[in-house]
Amino acid sequence: MENRARVLIDCEDAKGLVYKISKVFYDRGLNIDNNREVVDKERKRFFMRTVVTGIFDAKELQDELKSAVSKDAHIKVIEPKNKKIILMVTKESHALGDILVRHSDGELDADIECVISNHNVLGTLVSRFDIPFVCIPADGLSREEHESRVMATIDKFKFDYIVLAKYMRILTPTFVEAYETKIINIHHSFLPAFIGANPYKQAFERGVKIIGATAHFVTNDLDEGPIIAQDIIPVNHRLSWRDMQRAGSDGEKIVLSRALNLVLHDRVFVNGNKTVIF
Repeated sequence: MENRARVLIDCEDAKGLVYKISKVFYDRGLNIDNNREVVDKERKRFFMRTVVTGIFDAKELQDELKSAVSKDAHIKVIEPKNKKIILMVTKESHALGDILVRHSDGELDADIECVISNHNVLGTLVSRFDIPFVCIPADGLSREEHESRVMATIDKFKFDYIVLAKYMRILTPTFVEAYETKIINIHHSFLPAFIGANPYKQAFERGVKIIGATAHFVTNDLDEGPIIAQDIIPVNHRLSWRDMQRAGSDGEKIVLSRALNLVLHDRVFVNGNKTVIF
């Protein structure tokens, strides 16, 4: 029975890499269904995403590919299946609701393990989709104490990504480092402009002509992690900052959905503080 896999390769650039990698596939009798590659000339890094079909063992194929390229190579052979995600929210429903509907309609290509919140506000919404909802209030707790309880819940699950679907709390370095490159955030601004609190009001006061939304991986540099997806919405002087905020909510859920689709289908490489998107 034929297998199918996404092969992701990130390594130091060198001559003949495409030939060497393709030869491994050819020698194993595998068919290349789709292939894209790019070189970051400044960092001298090579990135390649290939979809192959045929009869193979994923571990053996990965080992053979490692022997064909540089020793520093990061290689993944991923057989397509639904990834597992955990959602974290506070009070706003638009991003969460969009993800829940897409999941219910079979469009998400992911399994939602649970929804974690620091408020009970969205519990009724989540219960309609038969997904576990865990409320961990932060009242009376230090940030570290609260996060410790959140992490204890998260660590009960096997998961691929944590999605901050409007989770309105700044995460500590301990939390971020525990789930490095696994946390995806939607920011209600066209980063790197207007980071931090109330970016719509900042944008209004600056008199901008566009607003936007940015989905990015979370790092310990606030709102400055590698960007996955962005989009913009034209605005003008007739809109108040609250009008901008309402318009921006639609952009946020669309951008987050686009970012999730890219990540869940293994189309994103982290390249320093940037991403390579295939």
